[in-house]
Amino acid sequence: MGPHPAVAEIRRAVRKVLRTRSQPRAAVYVACSGGADSLALAAATAFEARRVDVPYGLVSIDHGLHDRSAAQAARVASLGFELGFDPVQVLPVVVGRQGGPEAAARSARYDALRTLDTDVLLGHTLDDQAETVLLGLGRGSGPRSIAGMSEIDGRWLRPLLGVRRATTRAACAALGLVPWEDPANDDDRYQRVRLRHEVLPLLEDVLQGGVAEALARTASLVQADLTALDELAAAHTPLGAGLEVKLVAELPEALLIRVLRAWVSGAGGPALTSERTRALAALVTDWRGQDRIELTGGYAVRRRSGTLEIEAEPVEGNSDRRRRAEE
Repeated sequence: MGPHPAVAEIRRAVRKVLRTRSQPRAAVYVACSGGADSLALAAATAFEARRVDVPYGLVSIDHGLHDRSAAQAARVASLGFELGFDPVQVLPVVVGRQGGPEAAARSARYDALRTLDTDVLLGHTLDDQAETVLLGLGRGSGPRSIAGMSEIDGRWLRPLLGVRRATTRAACAALGLVPWEDPANDDDRYQRVRLRHEVLPLLEDVLQGGVAEALARTASLVQADLTALDELAAAHTPLGAGLEVKLVAELPEALLIRVLRAWVSGAGGPALTSERTRALAALVTDWRGQDRIELTGGYAVRRRSGTLEIEAEPVEGNSDRRRRAEE
């Protein structure tokens, strides 16, 4: 008799990602909070990694956000040892305030996980993907914000993006694993909690079901489009500090924007805001003798003789110019 259907589904998802990552034989870590999603992921990873002789470890992040945080992280570590993980680590972090509590905790968590210097499996499910797409739609920051999370994103592996949250709970029950119920998951001060408990159920009711799957499918389709556009843009992006205008002047706007961002980044410049990107695009498509476009970090871009050039010299502020004028 085979495993419970929920257990089998999660094992298949983990097996697929372990096989398709760039280095299938390299070690992996599971980031586990003790919740149903990451606990089911940990159990499946221990089973699948052992079968293919891939080293596997487990890490629990102690965010320090409540009195029982350290005890919960220690409990997860104990479960990790019981499941056969080696090594097992608890990483305490300091959560700041920038971007709000959700963003600050996420930033601290990922900073800690980067110190592992290996592939990390994360327990995001299809339901998490649907919530991410809705958040992106609400922020209105373009297709990349509704592309959601990728199954394989460099060292971050998310095998469960096609698995429902109910399936991870069923898998834990079938395996006799008792998940931790994070009190933050019921705190309606957090946007995701309200999306989960208020917005998505209402959409499911109004649209007669299938909303979470449709949102996750949308993310997958947008990801495919973005990948194609990025690959096309890469073929038009030069190396170095100069970009000939005539080589990119006829590109569609979607490609031109990507070329400009990739060129600035490749030349060591900063990430571009939408406003700065539009200003740089105007140097190509609407040239009227504009002065150089100042970026952050002392970088600037100027058009000379049909070429955009990125400059790294410190840019004088208004007070510097005023002081020099007075001298």
